[in-house]
Amino acid sequence: MKQTRRDLAAITAQACMLLVMTGMIAGLAWGKDLETTAYGQPAEGDIGPFMGEPRFDEQRVFKGGRGPNVVVATDGTVLATCGSPVKLRRSEDGGKTWGEPIDVGNGHVASGNIVNEVNGDVFIFSDPRGQIPLTLHRSSDDGKTWEVVDFEIKPDPNGNVPAMAMNDHGVTLRYGKYAGRLIRPARVYNGKRGYTTAIYSDDNGKTWESSDPFPEIGTGEATLVGLSDGSIYYNTRRHWAPKGKNPRRRWHGWSYDGGKTWQDVSICEVLPDGPQHSNYGLMGGLARLPVKGVDILVFSNINPPAADRVGKAAGRQNGHVWASFDGGRTWPVMRQITDGPFGYSSTIAGRPDTASEAWIYTGYENNGMVVARFNLGWLIDVGEGKAVLTGDGEIPGWLTP
Repeated sequence: MKQTRRDLAAITAQACMLLVMTGMIAGLAWGKDLETTAYGQPAEGDIGPFMGEPRFDEQRVFKGGRGPNVVVATDGTVLATCGSPVKLRRSEDGGKTWGEPIDVGNGHVASGNIVNEVNGDVFIFSDPRGQIPLTLHRSSDDGKTWEVVDFEIKPDPNGNVPAMAMNDHGVTLRYGKYAGRLIRPARVYNGKRGYTTAIYSDDNGKTWESSDPFPEIGTGEATLVGLSDGSIYYNTRRHWAPKGKNPRRRWHGWSYDGGKTWQDVSICEVLPDGPQHSNYGLMGGLARLPVKGVDILVFSNINPPAADRVGKAAGRQNGHVWASFDGGRTWPVMRQITDGPFGYSSTIAGRPDTASEAWIYTGYENNGMVVARFNLGWLIDVGEGKAVLTGDGEIPGWLTP
């Protein structure tokens, strides 16, 4: 009996050690930053590949449909989704060419797609009506094939289970205490009392906790990124605002506890929220470049042209991207993508040492989905007919093209 107990103790110790080692291999050791992805390449690298000669091109990826989302698998394959039922197209050469459409599922438009950088899985939520119930689709081969998997989303502190439709992509946190956590924006539909929120998972997508509500009501369709200090930057559309609040600029805030609560919430005066003749706002995209030690963010939305006449503007067109070099505190430069129609958008950055390296991708609604790709050198190339300084902060001197 004593021998058996010693054997059991040894087995238990070995099992515990194996769990710890597994967590470290997966990048989930407590407090350990995620340095490599499931593909075996660095999660983050240098700024150099994103600079150089300005580069920009775009092409139509889907004709018809709504709800664009774009993410990059850990092997560098660019994945674009649009429409209802949900369709997906893959690009294995960094966005130069695209494969034939793939059926993901029969649900409503997908959004908030997430790449699990720890094991390489890609997740897409879909639903029958834009709200709930939900279906979770998973691919373990970089978007080639898809299966429906079981999952659970726990209610938020108000007792509401958030809906997933119409948000930008989610992310895997890379830094700090919560490195390896999956998190994506979500929302609660409740008219003027609705609000944005987020869901996060620490078990590779099996169970999801709901964050506290974003403190401002009337918000919807958010986007977020993880920052190099372990915090999270959150940026959201506005559908409605109480009297005295400015509803035509974006709202933003930060989380310092892995996405549980939202702090330092304010109006981001420099970023427009859709057409400026309406309080209705517009879903935007957001990405953080995978560059070590700095927080360079790129945001996509429209920069509304002047009203044609009092009370009437041109609507959803004149798409732009903005850059921040301090994790969303200031946005000193912007550049136009198109002066034509530009609806909902989703923005993501390419991955080091893959075909997507050096590129930033913005997928936007224009009778379907157009994907623009460009580098940071193009975005900050200031001059006549090029990028424009906003007056909100400065471009760092070390980023001169």
